[in-house]
Amino acid sequence: MKQTSSIKHLAKARPDQDQTDWNAVRQLTDADIAVAVATDSDAAPIADAAWFAKARVTIPEKKPVSLRLDTDVLAFFQQAGPRYQTRINQVLRAYMDAHKKSA
Repeated sequence: MKQTSSIKHLAKARPDQDQTDWNAVRQLTDADIAVAVATDSDAAPIADAAWFAKARVTIPEKKPVSLRLDTDVLAFFQQAGPRYQTRINQVLRAYMDAHKKSA
């Protein structure tokens, strides 16, 4: 299996910065992925990988909204770089989930 930089990037990536080489990932074959998973000491053992063929990526439905935020709150999220709106959404989701559990 050829070693790709994308696997190295995944291990080092910060959650707020996607450093994955997606072109390299797209070029991986099923055999490349199977070898990578089989040799990854951190990966959970997979007894039957047939489930992977049925796996589908789901993207939650998004709705554009206009939202007024305090200047310092917005600056806090923007200072971490791109995708600040996603981070704001993650914080709101965590708040929502916490309140669902307590209700």
